[in-house]
Amino acid sequence: MKRWLFQATDNSPLIIFRIIFGFLILCESWGAIATGWVRRVFINPKFTFNFIGLDFLQPLPGDGMYYYFIIMGIFGIGIMLGYLYRISAISFSVLWGAVYLMQKSAYNNHYYLLWLLTIIMAILPAHKDLSFDSKLGKTTKSQWMPNWIWLLIIGQLFLVYTFASLAKIYPDWLDGTVAKNLMANKENIPIIGGLLQQSWAHKIIIWFGILFDLLIIPALLWKPTRKAAFVLAVFFHIYNSIVLQIGIFPYLALGFTVFFFPRNNIRKWFFPKKDKIQHTIPKSYKSSSIINLFLFTWLTIQLILPLRHWLIDGDVLYTEEGHRLSWRMMLRSKSGYNRFYIQKSGTTKRNLISPSDYLTRKQIRSMSGKPDMIWQFAQHLKKEYAKKGEEIKVFVTNKTTVNNKITYQLIDHNIDLTAVSWKYFSHNDWILEPNKD
Repeated sequence: MKRWLFQATDNSPLIIFRIIFGFLILCESWGAIATGWVRRVFINPKFTFNFIGLDFLQPLPGDGMYYYFIIMGIFGIGIMLGYLYRISAISFSVLWGAVYLMQKSAYNNHYYLLWLLTIIMAILPAHKDLSFDSKLGKTTKSQWMPNWIWLLIIGQLFLVYTFASLAKIYPDWLDGTVAKNLMANKENIPIIGGLLQQSWAHKIIIWFGILFDLLIIPALLWKPTRKAAFVLAVFFHIYNSIVLQIGIFPYLALGFTVFFFPRNNIRKWFFPKKDKIQHTIPKSYKSSSIINLFLFTWLTIQLILPLRHWLIDGDVLYTEEGHRLSWRMMLRSKSGYNRFYIQKSGTTKRNLISPSDYLTRKQIRSMSGKPDMIWQFAQHLKKEYAKKGEEIKVFVTNKTTVNNKITYQLIDHNIDLTAVSWKYFSHNDWILEPNKD
């Protein structure tokens, strides 16, 4: 295995993917400005829900985040063209990682995947050919890469898709509730909108979603099923792009398919004028214990993180503890309301406050059903009143609906949220489940 990891293989898939990847993150960065996403998520809010413990990550003031995303797009161009590739890739990874971690109001598993990919691409030698760096002599030109690069990418994809499939095996997905809720607001889509409201369509979505995610990687790897799997992948991801409107992810997923076809074919399809390899194939790359350790550590972390919610008491569907970073995609819908009460020091009276005085409508909707965000808002209120020289307690009454079926109290209304700390690796006792309030 160790010898295979460091054997040379054609790097054409990596080069092609670098160009696709750079173009897509350029679209993601500048598209976020054009669609108003940057304004809604970073400019308008007075307060942002960063990942707990990362309070130092705050949006730039004024129009600073517009320039931030413009710069990210420029780094995307650098990646696409292979110009100052390492600088461009590392810089984009740092900037996008900060974007991901500084806000949760627009949380999306695809943003997490994109961050992981930026880290991977910053490490890989994706600028060794068809790049300005190779033409300008800033890197040694090569048409080869070690096999461990292919393994890292395929391994990451396998874990993402497999966990996404297994997470769907729960009652509300299997009985069609989730599919029905997802399609409820898609009726106005031309031609197919009405069909998506039918129960038979929901059954197709149920089983196609589970089986596609579970089998697509093995089917693309196996030669007899590869072409059929590719056609299904094109259909699936174009469907998701049109119906679910999830940004660049469907096209990013299709870009990955270059790693599943024979390398020689990829080179002939994309580089028809380069029928013959121009450089002598290296006998092997030098084995590296650092790379071995990196591969083992990276893939182990990616295996453990999605499983951590099993080590935390309670059902993640209701408590949300362990939901993020676990590929639990398109699994549930939540709605409800939170009423925040302020009790000033030395009094017993609790006064109702309006979250809209502090948060945007999008933030209020996102906070519903998410205990970590409710807790963070309580800490924010405590700080705001402390600026006035007042000490307060914060209590919350809450009703949360999951998948339009179960309504329950998510937060213990007797607990002062300013007096409890957030537990990262165990259950927070003030977070409740159905029939436990």
